[in-house]
Amino acid sequence: MGLFVKRPDRGKVPEECAGMEVRIQSSACTGEKTIGFFDRRTGRLMYGELVLGEEDIQRFYERYGIEKTGGPK
Repeated sequence: MGLFVKRPDRGKVPEECAGMEVRIQSSACTGEKTIGFFDRRTGRLMYGELVLGEEDIQRFYERYGIEKTGGPK
């Protein structure tokens, strides 16, 4: 895994993430939250981004052209 990840075009889910669910994970140690595409087979969060507030979550959904369903609005 490289340090820098090339982000896909705006409004497009990466091919390797098609069909994956969007998940927010929280660190048990620091409470830091990360949002990304969750791969159930490996248990890994792909294209993870730091979440500092609701705006970051909304930006993630907009970046990949995904409709937000469920959860707080």
